[in-house]
Amino acid sequence: MDLRTEAPRVVPLTCHGHSRPVVHLHFSPMLGEDEYYLISACKDNNPMLRDGITGDWIGTFLGHKGAVWQARLSNDAALAVTASADFSAKIWDTFSGECLQTLQHNHIVRSTTFSPSQTHVATGGAEKKLRIFDLSRPDTPLEVGPQVHGGTIKSIVWSDPNTIVSASDDKKLRWWDVRSRELTYDFGVNELIGSCELSPEGNLISATAGKSVYFFESASRRLIKSISTPYEVSSVALHQATRRFITGGSSDTWVRVYNFDTEQELEVYKGHHGSIWSVAFSPDGKLYATGSEDGTIKLWKYTDQPYGLWK
Repeated sequence: MDLRTEAPRVVPLTCHGHSRPVVHLHFSPMLGEDEYYLISACKDNNPMLRDGITGDWIGTFLGHKGAVWQARLSNDAALAVTASADFSAKIWDTFSGECLQTLQHNHIVRSTTFSPSQTHVATGGAEKKLRIFDLSRPDTPLEVGPQVHGGTIKSIVWSDPNTIVSASDDKKLRWWDVRSRELTYDFGVNELIGSCELSPEGNLISATAGKSVYFFESASRRLIKSISTPYEVSSVALHQATRRFITGGSSDTWVRVYNFDTEQELEVYKGHHGSIWSVAFSPDGKLYATGSEDGTIKLWKYTDQPYGLWK
């Protein structure tokens, strides 16, 4: 029996402004009843801040001289951190757009994230090193290790005050104790890792590698489920309340919706004209965003009720 539903007509909002592939998206938490923000990382060197509900452009952070591979907002959305091919990570004031700090590295920075307290950031990249910067004393970062990974660190998740998860081209996800800076858990996959993200609820880590998606309980590190799909998956986001997950693919232009329990593909949406590198649910779960090789961001409604610009 085919449990797939015929996909209802979903008209996404298209956010223009970038001139190169959009490689990473990150939503802030909810800041008010109807207030949250979205930041995008792009190969055009210029990360952008948007209203999360409408996609309206708020500002562009100017200063990087290379592709920006990852961008994240702090929990209060007052700060942003970006990781770039210009061998730096930058801390930004999201109200003024001013660059507050430049964290210099010796090679391409591919990944970065804030600590839950917003007082520190972690960075990783082509140096294969995981660094922790105290934003009050950024000139003396701590190095986790000694040997963190055998390949480029593509994503970092600071899952709780004392735990950092790093995902690397060496096909490893590794959990680190921030206090001792020592390895506490290691998980290997069979293909190159595409993405690794913390859920908006903060209780789940999702990762992709090849045609597979992985879901971990963040507190216990337990693998809840791994699912194989017929397609190369570059990013995944799980909607926990409806038990469905969204994937973006590196080998096609389709947004796919799956049932988490049955693992069956339910819906397929066309909208982009290039590979989809990043997928993320909004903090209220009422929309999700996709970022593509085609240089656009699309917002897709994920509620039956009127929402935002979908009236």
